[in-house]
Amino acid sequence: MEGGLIVLAAALLLFLSPDVQGTSHLSFSNNTQVNITRDGCGVSKLCVETPNNCDPSGNSPCLFVSAVSSVPVPPNGVDLSVELSGESAGYIAVGLTANASEGTSMLFICAQNSSDNGTFFFRTMQMNNTSNMLTPTERRVKEIRGLNGNMIKCEFTVPNVNASNTRSSEDTTFFVLLGNGSFDGSDFGLFIRLLDSKPLDLTKPDSNVPAPTTMPNNTTMPNKTTMPNNSGALQPHAVLLLLSVLTLSVLLRV
Repeated sequence: MEGGLIVLAAALLLFLSPDVQGTSHLSFSNNTQVNITRDGCGVSKLCVETPNNCDPSGNSPCLFVSAVSSVPVPPNGVDLSVELSGESAGYIAVGLTANASEGTSMLFICAQNSSDNGTFFFRTMQMNNTSNMLTPTERRVKEIRGLNGNMIKCEFTVPNVNASNTRSSEDTTFFVLLGNGSFDGSDFGLFIRLLDSKPLDLTKPDSNVPAPTTMPNNTTMPNKTTMPNNSGALQPHAVLLLLSVLTLSVLLRV
């Protein structure tokens, strides 16, 4: 009996812990402040967004994600600090996958729970990249915090991110997927892809920055024109004229 009470008490303490909300693999932060901007994009954090170059702190529609990576630690990969922002009456999500057209993606979902006054909700899902079907999966995520409402904003950290067990333990190159879907408080609708990025190295903030355009170096400058040097030497026609004058002078004296 005492053993049963101890187990029950431990379970209650876990349920009431402010750091754990939802399933056991998710750890929530006590700090609920979320401020997402473009500051640092391409310099200190990798940014992916649709429409291109939109501002998550502005008033125009903008589905935005940024990532800051820790130093890779083999064989675990990296810890990834993520910011996700976008407008949805259901959920927004960012996906990471080694192959965007086949296999699976790991989705990190931030949602508003319409069955609970639109409160903030977080979940991890595995998505089939062919059918876009979602399957619940337990992926450890920590320091989760978010804001509810149609403009959903959330921040979280994903430990030990690595592209694939079959690739290098330090492989941090992923396709990044952005999209949204419906959520009724219990079921998630299909993930609607709004953007598939090119392969991006999550450890390089500038990996999504276009390379500067270089102009082709095939412009030929005209040859330097040499102007005639009239400073001292007599020109041929002047010599002939001088000889003619001298000859005529001699003839007149005869």
